[in-house]
Formats: sequence, structure tokens, C-alpha cells
Amino acid sequence: MTVRTTKHSAGLLVFRHTDEGLQVVLGHMGGPLWAKKDAGAWTVPKGEYASDEPAWEAARREFREELGLAPPGGTAVPLGEVVQKNGKIVTAWAVEADLDLTGFTPGSFTMQWPPRSGREQEFPELDRVEWLGIDRARELIISAQSAFLDRLAEHTR
Repeated sequence: MTVRTTKHSAGLLVFRHTDEGLQVVLGHMGGPLWAKKDAGAWTVPKGEYASDEPAWEAARREFREELGLAPPGGTAVPLGEVVQKNGKIVTAWAVEADLDLTGFTPGSFTMQWPPRSGREQEFPELDRVEWLGIDRARELIISAQSAFLDRLAEHTR
């Protein structure tokens, strides 16, 4: 068995075409470290997975866990991989769907907060999700993940 030391995440970038142009679903990262940040604090709904789980299955599972919504069906467009500043490798697929975000129920995580306080607190993985125009999404998304937006835009031309 191969032990993987680099963290891997997989996610789904849901998109739709509107009269205003191409839009995507992004989530604002939850927790106190991101609470007052906007630019660079939005992400493709994604999560880590073990080396024995197929990335596509992990992307669909993580979508459900992070948003509390069923992952949309439809044709998946592979968007490839990016490496984030923290070294994490993220793989994503785009799926076209006019997803209703009103049922958004975020998953949660626990961390010590405030730092060195010894107190564990629970926070939402994503504190909000929104449909964003592609240009606005580029302004807000984690820098490495902007490549997914570029690849999606190229695919939808």
C-alpha cells in the first residue's frame, strides 16, 4: 500500500448560463480565520479524501457534506488539478445545473479557538454559498483555484 503524504481534495464546480453570463457556485470558507476576509476566501465545494477512494466519488461525497445538498447529475467536465499554496492538490469537475441553494446546510469542523485557549469550538465548513458571475468569482476564489474558472470558461466557449 502506498502512503500519501500530500493532502488531496476533490470538488464539484457547479455552473449555469444566465442572461448575465456564466455563473458558478462557490462557498465562503467558515471559521474565525476567514470571517473578515472575502478575496481569496472562496472555494469550490471540496474536501479531502483517502488514497483508496476515487476522486470523483470523493468530489460528490464532499459536495453533499459541505453543502447539505445532493450533488447534481449531468455530464462531468474534468477540470484537472491545481496545487494550492499549502501544497494540497485539488482535483475538480464542472457540472452544469441550476441548483437551488436555499437548502444549503453546511457541514462543520472543530478547532481550538481562541488559539491556545484549550477550548474546542465547532464552525461551519462553509458559512455561505452563492451563485457568482465568473468575473466576480475570479476576484474571490483561492488564487490557485482560479485555473478551474479559466478551464471552465474555455470549455463553455
